[in-house]
Amino acid sequence: MSETDTAATVDTADPGLPLAPGAELYSALDFANSAIALPGGQFLDSLGTPSGANQWLLDHNLAPADAGMQEICAARLRSLREEVRALLAAQVGGHPAPATALAAVNDALTRVPTACPLGWDAVRGMHRTTPHPIDQIVDQALGMLAADAADLLAGPDAERLTACPSTPCNRYLLRAGRRHWCSVRCGDRARAARAYARRTQTTTD
Repeated sequence: MSETDTAATVDTADPGLPLAPGAELYSALDFANSAIALPGGQFLDSLGTPSGANQWLLDHNLAPADAGMQEICAARLRSLREEVRALLAAQVGGHPAPATALAAVNDALTRVPTACPLGWDAVRGMHRTTPHPIDQIVDQALGMLAADAADLLAGPDAERLTACPSTPCNRYLLRAGRRHWCSVRCGDRARAARAYARRTQTTTD
């Protein structure tokens, strides 16, 4: 079960957050962060609807504006996102990579079509099959995102990968210097929480 299954998902509106550090280098990092945790147990999911998924892919030069994304396509994107997040979590936590997540990313890497496969049916006999145009677009996007995730996780920047520590944020980022929050908003929220905890401790002492 994905983390978004346990919380309410709200419409795909702009949360006003900048890209997390590193997401400008790795589209897979922004892909993993495309479901944002909000206060009150809600999530803002950029891939929550077919139109939202189409817009996200368009914004990342992975699909044309008129791709005609369907729910099954958006669901495939959300599914890969959860597997990429599982791999990022394993990297940050120093845990073994989940086998199902590795399999999903590797499957996406190998689905990019290089030729039309051979098929057969009783009417046409042997023939070359042509994938549906939308499926081709989604396969290509999934393959590119999977390749980008693999580059991040197997490359030198993997050591800088971390999770934003500001509750309830669920975004990943690449550390730069002393900064380890994904945004100024999260840094301010974390500092405010620490200040409140100190005041509460002083009051109860």
